[in-house]
Amino acid sequence: MKKFTKFVATACVAALALSAIPVSAEETGTFKIGGIGPITGSTAVYGQAVMNAAQLAVDEINAEGGVQFELNFQDDENDQETAVNAYNTLKDWGMQILLGTVTSAPCIAVGAESVNDNIFQLTPSGSAVECVQYDNAFRVCFSDPNQGTASAQYIGEHELASKVAVIYDSSDVYSSGIYENFAAEAANQGIEIVAAEAFTADSRTDFSVQLQKAKDSGAELIFLPIYYTEASLILTQASSMGIEADFFGCDGLDGILAVEGFDTSLAEGVMLLTPFAADADDEQTQAFVAAYEEAYGDTPNQFAADAYDGVYAIKAAIEQAGVTPDMSASDICDALKVAMTEITIDGLTGAGMTWTADGEPNKEPRAVQIVDGAYQAM
Repeated sequence: MKKFTKFVATACVAALALSAIPVSAEETGTFKIGGIGPITGSTAVYGQAVMNAAQLAVDEINAEGGVQFELNFQDDENDQETAVNAYNTLKDWGMQILLGTVTSAPCIAVGAESVNDNIFQLTPSGSAVECVQYDNAFRVCFSDPNQGTASAQYIGEHELASKVAVIYDSSDVYSSGIYENFAAEAANQGIEIVAAEAFTADSRTDFSVQLQKAKDSGAELIFLPIYYTEASLILTQASSMGIEADFFGCDGLDGILAVEGFDTSLAEGVMLLTPFAADADDEQTQAFVAAYEEAYGDTPNQFAADAYDGVYAIKAAIEQAGVTPDMSASDICDALKVAMTEITIDGLTGAGMTWTADGEPNKEPRAVQIVDGAYQAM
């Protein structure tokens, strides 16, 4: 198994979109990595974190010598059609490997294209089952079923609550997938789901009905398998309604502290399942956080950590497979499919990470809680 040193002190600045340069990978000896994610729109926190951390990893790797990368990151606005257009732009640029996409629905749409082109795809954070349904696709994050099951297990094993209400987005594959698996595992954990209230894409602003039902149910904890924008509205409205239940979410809540206009004191005590905590005291995490903060003036979230690990996983797989930049994207893909099942990564989001042929990572989840306006490992 290939091992690598992940942290090199370096300062870097990434633009919101990295443009192609008219020099081929063959001439420079450089692998061309495409990236796709939301740089604008309601989920921009995710895409910006992925882009920034990926560029940080690329700059570190390039400074080491050896394998060289060029990253071209395109905005998909968390939209499927825009994501496919971004994919085609990157393909025209000469992309050999895809890091993306960031969110599930665009990832599924792009996956249907990348498999036809036999381009290797590693999504840092596309968690829907279908994101890795093809043999050219792998992911760094946990899948939706894993997140739902692990959340129920964590709540049950740590006795956080016996009566739980759920508010989820039935129109979103990410949210509904987590909810379904949470509900299945809750019964095994002795957790009673006293209310399960859905909303849809066209009703994401007023949650008073769902919150009132959760309050009336006597729930001790409200599970939110949703994204941070809607969660910020729910927490704001819950406060005005006098709801005192605890709140627990998954990786979609990571970013809630950066929502514009949101009173972050309302997120105090919120818990979420994530493989990364920026306040962890291990040397690897501290070095990454310091480098990220120096480069971008912000604390990295889980999506940043997923992307950073993703770039280093690509590097390790390239070294394991022995591929070179002069090879076609299809030949590189064939080699990396095998190599990904042979490498072991000591990453930010898990020590001793491995991957199955189905594209799923093997690693342990962690939980964090928002304390004094910052994430704190539980």
